[in-house]
Amino acid sequence: HLIAMMIADITNPFYHPIVRAVQDVAHLHRYDVLVANSDHMRENELLFCESMIRRPVDGIIMVPYHLTTDDIQQLWVQTGAALAVLGSHITHPAVDVVGVDDQRATHALTTWLIRERQHTRIAYLGVTRQFAVGVRRHAAYVAAMHDAGLPINPAYFQEGDWSVESGQQAMTRLLQLPQPPTAVMACNDQMAIGAILAAEALQVRVPEEVAVVGFDDIPAASWLRPRLTTVAQPAIAIGQYLARAVFNRIE
Repeated sequence: HLIAMMIADITNPFYHPIVRAVQDVAHLHRYDVLVANSDHMRENELLFCESMIRRPVDGIIMVPYHLTTDDIQQLWVQTGAALAVLGSHITHPAVDVVGVDDQRATHALTTWLIRERQHTRIAYLGVTRQFAVGVRRHAAYVAAMHDAGLPINPAYFQEGDWSVESGQQAMTRLLQLPQPPTAVMACNDQMAIGAILAAEALQVRVPEEVAVVGFDDIPAASWLRPRLTTVAQPAIAIGQYLARAVFNRIE
């Protein structure tokens, strides 16, 4: 009567309602939930898998940024646990996958900035190519710019690590360019919040001088003034789907 859950960053508010939803579903089945944190690192994801092999549980829910399908196969064979993951890069017949169409959402958001807000100099705050989700969202941004016939300035792509601090650093570099962007898209809300803080520190007005948009719709997005424009992911529903998938397989 135990479920284990691995999330990528326990400090990121995006994951909080997901974990809560998993716990709520598990409690209905009279199960407990163990929560682990990977810090977006492959070595920590593998350590979690090794822990599950040493001390098997009934079900496993993961947000695996770096695990491959082969890694998942080994985990499944050695534990026999019911598995569900958040992230469409995993394909395995014994694993239920939950996710959103972030490519379509990112393309739509970029197009909105172009058509509705008339921006042509749009920068992107992304992450390294080791993250499949980052690759997808950046590709959608590039496609939307190409579809609109707009050039992409290589200096307008800045890498971060999902954190507020990396968003601040990236935005500072962008605003110090000879021709800074008029709009900035961030791969997640934490980086977008960091971008807004950097703009404020440099006395650049948001959104009058530079627009900032994010992805996830964490609670802090509505606490900012002005409020952060962001793509809302249904975090509670994601957690419910993950948990229900696991219990369907257990049953």
